[in-house]
Amino acid sequence: MKIGFIGLGNMGAPMATNLAAAGHEVAGFDTAAPMPEGVTAAASAAEAATGADVVITMLPNGQILRSVAAGVIPAMRKGAILCDCSTVDVDSARAVASEATAAGLGALDAPVSGGIGGAQGGTLTFMVGGSDADFKAVRPLFDIMGQKAVHCGDPGAGQSAKICNNMILGVTMIATCEAFALADKLGLDRQKMFDVVSTSSGYSWSMNAYCPAPGVGPKSPADNDYRPGFAAELMLKDLNLAHMAAGSAQADTPMGQLARQLYEDFVEREDGLGRDFSAMLPRFVARNR
Repeated sequence: MKIGFIGLGNMGAPMATNLAAAGHEVAGFDTAAPMPEGVTAAASAAEAATGADVVITMLPNGQILRSVAAGVIPAMRKGAILCDCSTVDVDSARAVASEATAAGLGALDAPVSGGIGGAQGGTLTFMVGGSDADFKAVRPLFDIMGQKAVHCGDPGAGQSAKICNNMILGVTMIATCEAFALADKLGLDRQKMFDVVSTSSGYSWSMNAYCPAPGVGPKSPADNDYRPGFAAELMLKDLNLAHMAAGSAQADTPMGQLARQLYEDFVEREDGLGRDFSAMLPRFVARNR
């Protein structure tokens, strides 16, 4: 396929590289990042989109997505598909899909899970909203960039799934960190704590695959001085999106709201900015009731 790729930062660059390495013709545009290997530089987002079969965007937020979409939709050929892989608010995802459809284009919202390592290794999970036909057309590209793609429903459903997933992740990471801090203060060895919880009813991804305690469980950012695999400010962004979505849907999410408040404090008023989201553990260890 001929692909336009807009947004070539830490996630977009390896995704575009993997597509180019698989033999696709990839034209890329980013306002600041360098062109990754195998990607042809375009002078603008509209130029990258011109003549493309699929245009993929990986952008910081919904406002930027709306702005970029306004520029690329008129440049895209009829029948091409705009596939947004950013994590943005559901309203922006639906608005962009509506604009693309009105212009005779296909549209997918396809946020990802798996982080920078997943983007580099081609092992991302895609949560996709849009028509079945558009999903099937882009599926070969998802299979190159990731290990799993789930068609979640109509436009906006991909973002909805991502927001719900990451709200669970934020809440469970805080609970995991709280439990380790409590175990420390009760005199329980961290390895023994892991050995019990990882095979008991407290099992979770935060404990078993991404343990926040250094030297315990599989290697994680905790073993690298909490340098980000998934930055705390990105978790805050996702919890803010969940908060916005809950307000729009009139959904009661008290645990999600509390997690949002804790990460907001951690990032904006404590030392969490630039640290992994699992660095909540030393935060709780240092605090007394």
